[in-house]
Amino acid sequence: MKALRFGLQARFIVAMAIMLAVVIALLATLLHRQKVMQAEVAELGRDAMHGMVEDSLRRHGEATVDQLADALANPLYYFDLDAMGGIVRSAQKEPDVSYVLVYDPQGRIIHDGSADIAVYGQAMTDPLAYEAINAQRTHTQWSTQIVDVSEPIMIGSQRIGGVRVGYSVASVRAYEDKAINAARERLNELGARHLGWVALLLLALVIACVAIMLYVQRTLVRPIRQLAQAAHAIEVGNYNAERLASERQDEVGELVRAFGTMSDSIARHDRDVRRMAYTDSLTGLTNRLAFRESLDHRLMMLRGAGRQLALLFADIDDFKRVNDTLGHEAGDEVLQQFAHRIRDAVEQMGGDDALLARFGGDEFVILIQDGDVRTSATLLAEKLVAELGRPIVVQERQVFLGTSIGITLFPEDASGATALMKNGDIAMYQAKVAGKNCYRFYSRAMDQAVERRVRMEQELRGAWERGELSLLYQPVFRLADSKIVGAEALLRWQHPELGMVAPSVFIDVAEQSGLIESIGPRVLRAACAAAARWGNDRDALDQLFVSVNVSPRQLRSGDLPDVVAECLRETGLASSRLHLELTETAVISDEAHASALLATLHRTGVKVWLDDFGTGFSGLSHLRRVPVDGVKIDRSFIADMLRDPDDLALTTAIIAMAHSLGITVVAEGVEKEGQFNLLRERGCDLAQGYWLGYPVTAAEFAQLVT
Repeated sequence: MKALRFGLQARFIVAMAIMLAVVIALLATLLHRQKVMQAEVAELGRDAMHGMVEDSLRRHGEATVDQLADALANPLYYFDLDAMGGIVRSAQKEPDVSYVLVYDPQGRIIHDGSADIAVYGQAMTDPLAYEAINAQRTHTQWSTQIVDVSEPIMIGSQRIGGVRVGYSVASVRAYEDKAINAARERLNELGARHLGWVALLLLALVIACVAIMLYVQRTLVRPIRQLAQAAHAIEVGNYNAERLASERQDEVGELVRAFGTMSDSIARHDRDVRRMAYTDSLTGLTNRLAFRESLDHRLMMLRGAGRQLALLFADIDDFKRVNDTLGHEAGDEVLQQFAHRIRDAVEQMGGDDALLARFGGDEFVILIQDGDVRTSATLLAEKLVAELGRPIVVQERQVFLGTSIGITLFPEDASGATALMKNGDIAMYQAKVAGKNCYRFYSRAMDQAVERRVRMEQELRGAWERGELSLLYQPVFRLADSKIVGAEALLRWQHPELGMVAPSVFIDVAEQSGLIESIGPRVLRAACAAAARWGNDRDALDQLFVSVNVSPRQLRSGDLPDVVAECLRETGLASSRLHLELTETAVISDEAHASALLATLHRTGVKVWLDDFGTGFSGLSHLRRVPVDGVKIDRSFIADMLRDPDDLALTTAIIAMAHSLGITVVAEGVEKEGQFNLLRERGCDLAQGYWLGYPVTAAEFAQLVT
């Protein structure tokens, strides 16, 4: 029997079968690895995108909350719910914002952006509230549904409340899932296309298998690995890595180009976010956040190096007048022009390492560290005072403002950023106290001045109850017959240790601290009670009046008519015998509100006088629109009218124009007989001053008019 031979064909078939099995095994292994790599790429892409989106959301949230904290500081300090509501509602319009809450230091809600604030005064009890309330700086918390970003609202070193913004993470998660699913679909589609190549490779021999494997290695595995490496670079924030490019016209080339475009888009978005987070949108200058980071970095580099650094705080003088009289658009234009002038001065005299930033509102801050920083800071401050003192043309009107600058040095005055900025702010405040439009270097004595002011505020609380505050009454004379027709009530503080405190000192403290809102009604009630006892035997048409000063804060509160009506009812004083004195600047700061409020007072019979007239920002034009009964010519005009023809002419013009409008004219600060005679000749109605009579107690005044 012939033996069965195992011929070449069989061997070839066996070899082919073995080769095919090997190729199949190799291809199966390759396909498995491809699936694994696709999963790794998808996972890396998800992680990278998740990290970038979370980081972008956190940065955006912190920048938004930081801006909200700055914007809400003044409205919260003055408890201006309308202003807070406008700011909160504006923030709620941003995409993905779920809520915006303004709260006090105890965590009670002050504003939530709604019209009626239904939750006003309620404590925040959500799981994220505790950390938000107790956070000392910007604080971000994550939950499954909300990203909560909070920041305390500070006035100086005092925490007056905080603000929280909640962002919905649902849309962010949806965006991530959509992008990842799209990437996976593309990878799966790519894998499906290569199954055809696998079918063709199964028909090839070893050389074809090797060629195909090399081809797969070159055309698929390597691009995927490059994409994975690029994704990892983006994940760690390296947007400067070499951009992937491909001339291929297949899916892999499309994927590479799409990935490159996505990388550019993410890098551009990151730059935009950083620019928004670190740049002031109005002036284009560095903002508060970026400045603080730069200051911390510079101080760290300078410690132990024996080098100095100067910090200049520049605040625009009387900037609020621009917003109040010309509008906020004009205010923004003023800020832009000031920023341009400051930038030019810093570039010219600040040195190469100088840094200029807008710190918020109308405050700018400058860092210089080249050469002798004290000398450089002095020269730069002098330059800024001169440049910013020049008039600015806004809406075809010249505006004169000026700037107050505080300068502090490192390491002489402080070694930390917080203390350095506090010292600069204190020095700037002292420049304002010194008369504005000047500069002052920080000194240790300034801390004592601040401490004295804080102590005065504390001791002013309860001063009325302790009997330290009292009223004196300065007689007001009718010039026609030199007869007393009334008196101005003047508040005095007899401190048990400091003695008689000047009204210009403690009234300013009461106004800024809000104590005037409790002191003012008491002064009004006491003055009305005293006036009710004067000259009851006089003719009804010749009854004595009492004039009481009303602060701008009382005017803004809106309840002045109710307070006046209550005082008149309790004391029995006729409304025609009460005159309220308001400063011109307080009235024109919100002319519409003031006009409505004064009209209400007029209907009750109370008369209104404008105090310190002639020193305001607007002039006589407002007399036609604001219902007032009298104006008090500022004492600065009366003091110089005997030797300055301009003051005499201006005083005469005020009297004539006021009389043409049917308004009574009162001259204050009459201290010489010549002033009295000139005023009587010019037709002035009433006058008061030391030449006519000194302030006296209520009992002494009653004796004068008996």
